[in-house]
Order: sequence, then C-alpha cells, then structure tokens
Amino acid sequence: MPVSAASPFYNQEHEDFRAQVRRFVEREIVPHIERWEAAEELPRELHRKAADAGLLQIGFPERAGGVEVPDLFYMIVLTEELARAGSGGLIASLMSHGIATPPICHTGSAEQIARFAAPVLAGEKIGALAITEPSGGSDVAALKTRAVRDGEHYLVNGSKTFITSGMRADYITCAVRTGGEGMGGISLLVIEAGTPGFSRSPLQKMGWWASDTASLYFQDCRVPVANRIGAENMGFMAIMMNFNQERIMLATQAWAFAKVCYEDSLIYARERQTFGKPLIRNQVIRHKLADMKMRLDAVKAHLDILAWRVSHKQMPVAEVCLLKNHACTALEWIANEAMQILGGAGYLRGSRVERIYRETKVLTIGGGSLEIMKDLAGKQMGY
Repeated sequence: MPVSAASPFYNQEHEDFRAQVRRFVEREIVPHIERWEAAEELPRELHRKAADAGLLQIGFPERAGGVEVPDLFYMIVLTEELARAGSGGLIASLMSHGIATPPICHTGSAEQIARFAAPVLAGEKIGALAITEPSGGSDVAALKTRAVRDGEHYLVNGSKTFITSGMRADYITCAVRTGGEGMGGISLLVIEAGTPGFSRSPLQKMGWWASDTASLYFQDCRVPVANRIGAENMGFMAIMMNFNQERIMLATQAWAFAKVCYEDSLIYARERQTFGKPLIRNQVIRHKLADMKMRLDAVKAHLDILAWRVSHKQMPVAEVCLLKNHACTALEWIANEAMQILGGAGYLRGSRVERIYRETKVLTIGGGSLEIMKDLAGKQMGY
C-alpha cells in the first residue's frame, strides 16, 4: 500500500485500522472510563468486545487465533487510539495479554497455544505475566519463587507482586526457579486461577486505577508439568525476548499520553480567557506549547525508526532502552507543563491531564526502571 504523505512508515491500511479502533474507543470506552477508574478494574465483557472488534488479536500468529501484521506500526496506532481515553490503566489491563501471551505463542506447544493463548485472544479468558517479586524487580535472574518437580507436577512456593491484571487473570505466565542460581535455572509455568495453593490480594496505586494490580502467593501450589512453556531451565531467554517489544510499547504509551496532554493544553489555551484575551496570546504559554511539540515530535521520530528496525528483524536492545527513557522522561515534562497550563482545571478529577499526570511515574519504573535502562544500554554499547 502507498505510504502516508505525513510519514513513510504508515499507509492506508494503518489509517483504516486507526478508524476502526477510534470508533471502538469512542463507543465502548470513553462513556464508561470514569466508572471503571472508580471501580479500579475493567469489566471482563470489555475483553470480549475488544476481541470481537479485532483489537486483541493484532500482532499474534494465526495459529493462536491472532491477526498477523507486517510491522509494529499497527500496535503503535492501536496504543495511540486507546490513549485517547486518557487512562494508562485501561491500556495496561486490557492489553496485559501483550506481555503474558507471547512466550506461549513463541515457545509453547500447539496444545498449549490452543489451551492458554487462543481463549485469551478471543476475549474469553484474561492473561497476566508474573515476573516481579517482593525481593526484587528488574533483576530477573535473581528471582526466588521455586518450583520443585514432583512426578507430573511442580510444587511452587513463593510470591509475585505488582502484577497487572493479577486479580482477574485466568492464566498467569509465571517465572519460577526450577534449577540453580542465575538465569540458567528459570522456567515459565502457566498457573491457572483456582489452582490449590494459589491466592492473591489487590494492591492500591497512585495511578493506573482501572488496572487491577495484585500480589500473588504460591504455597505448595501443584502445577502440571504440562503447563511448562518450553524446556525446563530455558525460560530466561523467552522473558528477555518479551522485554524488547514491551519496552517499545511502553514508550508508545508515553508518547501517546504526552500527545493527549499537548492537545488538551492547546485547546484549553485557545479557549481560556485571562485578562481579556485568550491564554495562548501570552508568549510564555506559546513557548510552553512549542517546547511540548518539539519534544513530542522528537520522541515520535525516535519511536518510528526503532519500530521499523524491530519490524525488520533487528534487535537494537540498547536503542530500545534509550527510547523508553526518552519517551518516559518527555512524558513527565510534557504532563507537568500541561498541568501548569490548565491550572485548576487540570487538577480536578475527570481531566485527562490530571489522570495522566498521576500515571507518569509508573512508566519510568515498569518494564525496567530508568536507571536500569541506562545501565543496560551502556553495557550493550560496550561502556
């Protein structure tokens, strides 16, 4: 298809998909998002509706019931349009299958894909990824939750925390230690809701209210060996492969929410009257808006080129780490300026800027903290 006049990376098929997602967001999400934020979770029905609209399947293999696409730009479009609701919790929870299901699709058997991936992509079940533990987050190789072989089952003991969709998930793709210390002793198990010995408790957060977040507990939890994804002690690589796309999509969220902040600020500055003239007539406000747009466009250029490289099978690990930091720190700055422009109107609940402002910090923490990303990028570049 011909490329867009505005960008060499997007074509008419991307724009048709954008229109499809925008209709869904305006019809099924925007009228209800305040209620879901207050409830601190999404209704399960939303997953079914999103699947019926063809949103959950994008980027997944056909054998899992997915819709294969040629590039990451479809996911960028999807995230940008979902961000119009102004809720990071919505994206985190509705799209939690985007980090829970890829390891199953990439390394699982045909039977496992049919059992654990296909129902999630159909919106019938909810998936979550459980890596982080109370004793450590970004240091995946040091995880302590242990799974000991007992015949045709593993006995799992330990805990996980900060798990997105952790309260509602039917299937938990869980990293466990089945071998010795370090990255070589880690496996992935799918732990199903209702398994004896598995319990969970909700966590309350500063932001991402619409996303149910949980701590998970395993006490002699018996998980069938048939639920192990891939070979024993080979789970670390599947986790690392997952991180690259997760970090690109977190950067996409940051850019998309920064764009919402900029657009809401521009509208408000044009409409708000102060001292007998529109707020935008003040030079200091125009300068703020110009600086916001400059940073916004720099992040988008960075995002698009790396999305193109990953779509062409490149693995620019260091660059993806730096992109995540670039996007997330830009969001923090832009959201702060937007709050300053909107003033009291931005500080009130119900404002998209107010919600986004509260949610900026989670993006510089989740998927690898700002500091870890710098260190990993440095090591990848030989520093």
